[in-house]
Amino acid sequence: MYGIGEKTLTLGSSASWGLMEKRQGITEVSYIRPHPVLVLAGGAVSPIEASLQSTEESFLDLHLSFEERRPANFADSRGHYDVFVSPELASATDPLSRVGTGAALFSGKFNGRTGADGLEGSLVLKPRSNALFAQGSHIRDFSIEFWLYPQNLENGEEVLYWYSSKSDGRDHLNQRIQCIASKNRLQWTFSNIFFSPGENNRKSMSLSGPILLNRTWSHHLIRFDADLGLLEYLVDGRLEALDYTSSSGREGGEVYTPVIGDDCRLVLGSRFSGLMDEFRIYGCYLDKAALTRYSGRSGRVETRTLDLGHANSQILKIEAFGGRTSNPAGRVRNEYAGNGALRFADHAEMKFFVRTSNSPYLWNEIPWIPFHPGTELTGFRGRYVQLAADFYPSGDREASPYLSELKVIYKAAEPPPPPPQITITAKDGAVELSWRTSASRDVGGYFVYYGTAKGEYFETNSPIDVGDFTSIRIDGLNNGTLYYFAVAAYNKPDLEPRTEGSSSGARQGYTHVPEPGEFSREVAARPLRAVP
Repeated sequence: MYGIGEKTLTLGSSASWGLMEKRQGITEVSYIRPHPVLVLAGGAVSPIEASLQSTEESFLDLHLSFEERRPANFADSRGHYDVFVSPELASATDPLSRVGTGAALFSGKFNGRTGADGLEGSLVLKPRSNALFAQGSHIRDFSIEFWLYPQNLENGEEVLYWYSSKSDGRDHLNQRIQCIASKNRLQWTFSNIFFSPGENNRKSMSLSGPILLNRTWSHHLIRFDADLGLLEYLVDGRLEALDYTSSSGREGGEVYTPVIGDDCRLVLGSRFSGLMDEFRIYGCYLDKAALTRYSGRSGRVETRTLDLGHANSQILKIEAFGGRTSNPAGRVRNEYAGNGALRFADHAEMKFFVRTSNSPYLWNEIPWIPFHPGTELTGFRGRYVQLAADFYPSGDREASPYLSELKVIYKAAEPPPPPPQITITAKDGAVELSWRTSASRDVGGYFVYYGTAKGEYFETNSPIDVGDFTSIRIDGLNNGTLYYFAVAAYNKPDLEPRTEGSSSGARQGYTHVPEPGEFSREVAARPLRAVP
């Protein structure tokens, strides 16, 4: 319920978020509330993390984000691998995805058919000549990482299968990297991949991880350090298995490194039922993977300039509706808090800011003032307003606040009605005008408009601000010329103190602009030379 004369401007909910001009680290999703809400974008990184990742990015060989919506459009963002998909492959969107807005959905129904391109599998990657795993490559450090969400992990399910063929001068070798399910664990096998410096000897290895939970996201990382010959398997950031490719089987001795043969293929999810997200290959030993859904960095939204229609309009209250969302183990949980302080026990929160002005320009010179949603505001006046909100993730970086609606309750500073009973008297080179006071308590003064054509008041001195007087004599007019006159009342200046953000400079950006109302009844007079 709002008072008489109060108006409401709504953003979000059924009104959409089209008035949001800036969205930094923020995305719009539709699965939390009946209407789209604003929430932190998953995978946003802090400046420190970004600097670390920039180094890693230079070694990034393959990146499948699965955010193209349609499987036919799945592509390696690095352009090192050609991607082929089968009709059985599907895509999933937020909230099912772990990072970003999309994930690959494997049905486990691959029937072993070979496509017209001669490739088998639900998703097949064929390396180009500049790929890390290209034909004939001698590889040093490498890392393979991805997120996995098994639907019902069964023995023999194949998550990843890389193969090629290589001749050692005597035999024709089949090279394989396989990741298959065995007793609810993932078993990695490297067959005929690691060779001695002279390629006279080779070594095969196997690593096994922990028991995985069905319908739960887990992060998997295989990484190799060529200086040590160290091969490691990490799940959710924990080291689960390691082995050495050295001749001694431990640190020290001659190190065997990967050598790639001919006709290379990498197949993902050909016999797997579930989701996969953010599949990456690096040409380096990856020190640390990003394991949380969000980073510690905040997100921010700002509205475009909102026009309240009249100068000196008063912001009475700003209401913000929203809550908190998390996705533990792939299960979305939402907590709707409604209107008010959007701060939660796990430290997820939103902070809100406002600034007002009678001019739509030079916003950079006007400071943002914090406010608490749902509380009465005083001292915020202007025709134009901008709102902003900062989003902060939870302490464990797994939950985000969300914003579902913003309401600006304001009182438009509609100008006073025109003054009644305009009278005019012609004089020698002048006229005298008078009128009755406008029927409004908010009259700050009057403008007098005049010109030589009906309804067109374009004389040099028009309009004339007469303040709160109700009469005026206008001299310097041409005798014999017919002049037309009208009077308009304007509102009082804002004398209300601002209580929110009362630090120095809080009222910067506010300048009272007298806004005239409607014209009074038009009157006319012709100045004449006085008769002796």
